[in-house]
Amino acid sequence: MLDAFVAENRDELVRRCRVKAAMRSTPTPTPRELEYGVPRFLDQLVEALRRHVPSTAEIGLSAALHGRDLQLHGFAVSQVVHVYGDVCQSIIELALLLNAPISVEDFCTLNRCLDDAIASGVTEYERGNQALVSAKLAHDDERFGFLAHEIRNLVGTATLAFEVLKTGGVGVAGSTGGVLQRSLSGLRDLTNRSLAEVRLRHDVRDRSQFGIGEIITEVAPAAALEAHAHGLSLKVDAVDVEARVDADRPILTAVVANLLQNAFKFTRPGTTVTLRGAATTDLVLIEVEDECGGLPDGTAGDLFQPFVQRSADRTGLGLGLAMCRWGAEVNDGRISARNLPDHGCVFTVTLPRLPALAGR
Repeated sequence: MLDAFVAENRDELVRRCRVKAAMRSTPTPTPRELEYGVPRFLDQLVEALRRHVPSTAEIGLSAALHGRDLQLHGFAVSQVVHVYGDVCQSIIELALLLNAPISVEDFCTLNRCLDDAIASGVTEYERGNQALVSAKLAHDDERFGFLAHEIRNLVGTATLAFEVLKTGGVGVAGSTGGVLQRSLSGLRDLTNRSLAEVRLRHDVRDRSQFGIGEIITEVAPAAALEAHAHGLSLKVDAVDVEARVDADRPILTAVVANLLQNAFKFTRPGTTVTLRGAATTDLVLIEVEDECGGLPDGTAGDLFQPFVQRSADRTGLGLGLAMCRWGAEVNDGRISARNLPDHGCVFTVTLPRLPALAGR
């Protein structure tokens, strides 16, 4: 059985992994990296094999700690993947050398444990990087450098996850597939938000007149897909398609998209996010309502400040709602948040309404 093989050859497997890491790693592996990550994983792998379970919670937790440790010591994110790849390669090489057969069931367990470890380690590494980026983004002059840094990390994570999936050892629907999906979604959201922010910062405007229903129609399909990916529902209320505004359409579209992304991030699992449009004689309103459970008293007014984040979840830079405020104001509008205690929040963009077209 593979559990007995790994237990009996633990020291040799650790030695082989050390050799592989020393030949590849820059910077040089720390004693903690050599002594903690691989030996701990091998012990947990033996336990999973003996219990005949596909993986254990302890593997994910230890891999997360390992990923954070690598990030803090300046290793590249690729090292997280390489560490567990070394384990797999060392087990297979030694098994072939000693003519020790590995059953299909044991091999599947090995792959699942590796998949979970890679996913947890990479996710925690990226979380640490994003927290570092958020902490350092204190001045406007630094913003674009850190933007490039975050894009590089997201692309790197997505590429590594794809390389793991390409080997065929783990399934697309597993934890590594989830890492790839989150990285691509994060890259898309970061790009859209950054492009809109650049336009705002440089006062680039391209105003036109259009019906508010066109904005709703434009953002709804992609939003519905994103809601589904988060296990949520998107409800779109009927809007007054006759209500028209004079605004920068790309910026207003980005504002609505950011409000939806914010709602998907913070609403409770299995709930509904509602996108609605309404109009009065003089105003047009676009609302996004979530079911996050409500806000602490007195916090609604702080949500639109740069680098302010709504919960312990620190993914992202805390610029999304600030960008929404800038986007509303540049279109002669305003944005507000209304707390629904024990239910959720309603974010409302209010814009001046154009007079109805002649002949309508």
